[in-house]
Amino acid sequence: MPKNSKVTQREHSNEPVTESVADLLAHQEPVDYRHSVLNVAAENWNKQEDGDGGVEDRPAWNSKLQYILAQVGYSVGLGNVWRFPYLCQKNGGGAYLVPYLVLLIIIGLPLFFLEVAVGQRIRRGSIGVWNYVCPRLGGIGFASCLVCLFVGLYYNVIIGWSIFYFFKSFQYPLPWSECPIITNGTVAVVEPECEKSSATTYFWYRETLDISNNISESGGLNWRMTICLLVAWSIVGLAMIKGIQSSGKVMYFSSLFPYVVLICFLVRGLLLRGAVDGILHMFTPKLDKMLDPLVWREAATQVFFALGLGFGGVIAFSSYNKQDNNCHFDAVLVSFINFFTSVLATLVVFAVLGFKANVMNEKCVIENAEKILGYINHKILSHDLIPPHVNFSHLTAKDYSEMYHVIKTVKEDHFQELGLDPCLLEDELNKSVQGTGLAFIAFTEAMTHFPASPFWSVMFFLMLINLGLGSMIGTMAGITTPIIDTFKVRKEALTVGCCIFAFFVGLIFVQRSGNYFVVMFDDYSATLPLTVVVILENIAVAWIYGTKKFTQELSEMLGFQPHRFYFYTWKYISPICMAGLMAASIIQLGLHPPGYSAWIREEAAEKFLYYPPWSMAILISLIILATLPLPVIFILRQFHLVSDGSNALSVTYKKGRMMKDISNLDDNDETRFILSKVPSEAPSPMPTHRSYLGPGSTSPLEMSTVANGRYSSDYLMATTPESEL
Repeated sequence: MPKNSKVTQREHSNEPVTESVADLLAHQEPVDYRHSVLNVAAENWNKQEDGDGGVEDRPAWNSKLQYILAQVGYSVGLGNVWRFPYLCQKNGGGAYLVPYLVLLIIIGLPLFFLEVAVGQRIRRGSIGVWNYVCPRLGGIGFASCLVCLFVGLYYNVIIGWSIFYFFKSFQYPLPWSECPIITNGTVAVVEPECEKSSATTYFWYRETLDISNNISESGGLNWRMTICLLVAWSIVGLAMIKGIQSSGKVMYFSSLFPYVVLICFLVRGLLLRGAVDGILHMFTPKLDKMLDPLVWREAATQVFFALGLGFGGVIAFSSYNKQDNNCHFDAVLVSFINFFTSVLATLVVFAVLGFKANVMNEKCVIENAEKILGYINHKILSHDLIPPHVNFSHLTAKDYSEMYHVIKTVKEDHFQELGLDPCLLEDELNKSVQGTGLAFIAFTEAMTHFPASPFWSVMFFLMLINLGLGSMIGTMAGITTPIIDTFKVRKEALTVGCCIFAFFVGLIFVQRSGNYFVVMFDDYSATLPLTVVVILENIAVAWIYGTKKFTQELSEMLGFQPHRFYFYTWKYISPICMAGLMAASIIQLGLHPPGYSAWIREEAAEKFLYYPPWSMAILISLIILATLPLPVIFILRQFHLVSDGSNALSVTYKKGRMMKDISNLDDNDETRFILSKVPSEAPSPMPTHRSYLGPGSTSPLEMSTVANGRYSSDYLMATTPESEL
């Protein structure tokens, strides 16, 4: 740069800068820099006159507590209550906690911290964040929005089911405590479907879902579930109508109330007979399971979904933080609150299921003891086979077990004809249930044996509603925040429009075959697409944007250097682990053709069926549609067919000095001479913004350029591709 240039003279003078960058470069007359077109960061200059105040009129959380509760409410969802306990039981009890905790530390925490950090640093939703980090991978944000839409469609149906059970709980006895009686003339008989299964199973499949025998039998809309779905979307719409101003207040209740209920259930559960049996069964470690690769894969999947990675909700919530917020503390706190909530829920579930197992075991003992008495009265069995200390009026499980083994030994040849069950408590505890089967069948059956069962039922389903609502608010934020940031639409209109659209599309889930579609969406609409999204997020930050550059910006934002642990996990460990998880998911999909458990009314039992061709087409379309934005946006921006939506240059004036974001410039770039006179002056904390002018376009402020597309004074053109930076 010439020594006598206007820029150099001003750099070495004490005069305040009163000209825009365009004036400095083009030697034009001074203009009002506040309204200059180079003020693309759109700072609020009225707030900056005194050097304090924000640079952007963006909503913010009222308090740190509100933000933490929002992140906790989003990450702690129904999966913590009905998925984690099942995986714990299935994969080695207490031994499962080891792989889960290890993977939480090396995959969950680093990736959660990454999403929180980029959201807070760039202060945009998922679309804006990934447009800024790497425009060619801007499809990540759109893919996240689509996955949020798919998940929100069926997740709110589960809230609708909980609403139905909640209102049905205000009666005594609970409607699922006994099988209905059918009167046929003068004869009253128990409903056959209920008699073959159980009262809670019948109420779930017939009274609640009125389910068809397979996915091909639509059966029309279930009007009661349709009303409940409308109520659920109305609640979500009201909670989200004002953005974080309304949803933040809802979080105080929806995030804290589930903990009140879980603690109440834990105290009540520990006072129940048999609760200790369930907890001991739960946490007795089966160490051989830790060597099973499937256990590690399922633990990784649970970590991945428990924290809500890839959905965009984490980024959306953190984008409303202040720039100097300690997001590392937030990430660690929320991650471990999530883990301890899962453990707490597991204690509650198995305390209650331990009580239920004892009740069912006693019922089994009584029924089989009556069979034995009948055989003795009909001389099929001799009374001599009964141990002398056994008293049928006060028969214990231990006495029955002894009697059972004596009869089995003596009547070895004809024992099967007697139809006696062993009635082992271990068998009851080993019955694995998850998802809706745990919440709406097993747990509801256990609560029928509670004193004051309606009260506990109301509390339980109100807890499920709040757990679901917290997750739905985060899911909706993953849709609305990036759209509002990118397309500048009114949040009220967008929120109402999204809820109305989702309700009508969601009617597919409230027909009689709707539960099968819920299972399809839950199993396949998010798993693979989200894995791809998170891998690309990791690559975009660690390998394209640059881990060193990112950690340096974090240091400026946080005021301290993040531990080197994050550098290695972001750059190497997390991408490799996530790639392995994706490969395992694809292999699993190939080895086991997709199917679902259908409820057969005539048999009153579940039966595994494969998806028909038309539903397989829907399933594959969901996966393709969710990942389609990734290649489409990449191609469009690679060949400059659309705006890249990012900004590589940000210039601001403040207190008589000019500051420029230099995160994308080389060390030798001469434009560093245009920075503040103070060497320690930090770059603008705001994300950079540039307006994409399209291939071949010319900036209206560009006076002269050199062949490589840069300004003669080494400022970057707005059209400079990111690869040249």
